[in-house]
Amino acid sequence: MVELRSPQQKRPFNLRPWIRAIHRDAGYLVVGLTIVYALSGLALNHIADWDPNFHQVEQTHKIAGPFPANDQAAAEHVLKALGITEKPTDVYRASPDRLDITLEHRTLHLDAKAAQVFEEGQKPRFFLRLANWLHLNRGKKAWSYVADTYAVILLYLAFSGLFMIPGKKGLLGRGLVIALFGASVPIGYVILSGGGP
Repeated sequence: MVELRSPQQKRPFNLRPWIRAIHRDAGYLVVGLTIVYALSGLALNHIADWDPNFHQVEQTHKIAGPFPANDQAAAEHVLKALGITEKPTDVYRASPDRLDITLEHRTLHLDAKAAQVFEEGQKPRFFLRLANWLHLNRGKKAWSYVADTYAVILLYLAFSGLFMIPGKKGLLGRGLVIALFGASVPIGYVILSGGGP
């Protein structure tokens, strides 16, 4: 026999749908930041193997002469020929036939005798350099508030995820086992590596 509810009888309040809805929207809100932090984290995690902010540049350019005898004028000639508008930080004569032009991230070595320029230096990795700058919180103080808010939302996503699914697939079943396994990874590493810093 089916028990009919009266129109006035209210259903009991269920918190889980609200947890799911906020969890979903919070996830959408921080997806961009998560991608930035995750990619930057991967890059910074391998900083011993590569430079995550710059890649090395080495190339040779042929430059038409003649080159002015004055160092500054010769440097201007080289920069104009290469289409570089950046002002050099230093120009100096390394040898009678070689003039070095120092820029922010690279140095140009003019070999007047061979009429060529050897360029060496670093070129910024556009996306990763900005992502690392944000990740390491080297921006203005205002970014600390963004980063703190992001951390709080991540904590909410972690804890709310524990209570989204009821029963054996949730926290009272395999969910607890998986959560404990995840927590054991950093704890186990600290123990096996002999402790912290």
